[in-house]
Amino acid sequence: MGRLSLTFPRSLFNCLLGRAVTLCLLPLTLVTACGAEPAEPEAEPQHWVGKLLVDFRAATDALEWSDERIIGDWRVQRRPGTADGRILDPEDQPVASGSLSACLSQFAQLESTGQIPPVTTQAVIVLHGLGEGRQSMKPLATHLQQELDATIMSFGYASPRAGLAAHAGSLAAVIAGLPQTASISFVGHSMGNLVVRRWLQMADTQTIARVRRMVMLGPPNQGSDLARLAAGNPLLAALAAGAARELVLHWETVSRDLRTPSFEYGIIAGGKGDQHGFTSLLQGDDDAVVRVAETRLEGADDFLVLPVRHARMMESEAVQQATLEFLKQGRFVTADSAAVESTP
Repeated sequence: MGRLSLTFPRSLFNCLLGRAVTLCLLPLTLVTACGAEPAEPEAEPQHWVGKLLVDFRAATDALEWSDERIIGDWRVQRRPGTADGRILDPEDQPVASGSLSACLSQFAQLESTGQIPPVTTQAVIVLHGLGEGRQSMKPLATHLQQELDATIMSFGYASPRAGLAAHAGSLAAVIAGLPQTASISFVGHSMGNLVVRRWLQMADTQTIARVRRMVMLGPPNQGSDLARLAAGNPLLAALAAGAARELVLHWETVSRDLRTPSFEYGIIAGGKGDQHGFTSLLQGDDDAVVRVAETRLEGADDFLVLPVRHARMMESEAVQQATLEFLKQGRFVTADSAAVESTP
């Protein structure tokens, strides 16, 4: 009885923390087993109700699967905690499913036959935040793809299904699948930055040496007062799952395994440039989710505060341009009138 009563509220809690939708999934589109002929993708419903259901399914689906191999917009995904895998094409259509090992094998065959284009000499890995999916990063990823001579890859991870260490392990698998000659840069939003910092703890020095730069967007580098408020509520604390649970209940423990980047990195925080921020729930300037003070990390090569809310960062032209500038130059251009603060 007790376990059944927690199912919906747990989904609701993760929704509130990460702008996720509930975890009550609609049935996924049937796909073939790895090694079989791919099924033709279903045509997208034209009616607005059908489109709403498709969007809902895509959002909830993103909370169930983590990437294990990415080349461009092709990817192999794994359901955390299982050996289940699947292959998604550039349209995010499942073209095969089965065991993870079988899917990785078929993916390698697609590469060898030229059906999957190779990675360029530069790869930029974009990571979403808690309770989000890769679609949330699309506006920023599209801008970078248009402006950079690099392969932009959006890394997806099922934040409610596993902890930071597991997500960092998935990121490690993705990086291991890239050509050894390819340099790497990261752009993370919110918890996506913590995934990278956790990966740094397990990565070897040779791989880390391939990383050029990183841009952190609204990172809870010092934890989250909003999460601590949730921890003070017994019901919310009990319902937190996966990476959200670590942020709410075990920050002091997980933060010990978060490494500070040794490569160039810049931080973009959202705020109003005053002591009030976007919400009265938090003290000091904030982006409605993370306080400006919580984003700071010693050793940053540049720091910028822009008047943008946490959830809208990827859509902000100012954020997109500043991210592009740092990836190119290792500095933010502070002449933009939208900036409310910039410090070395």
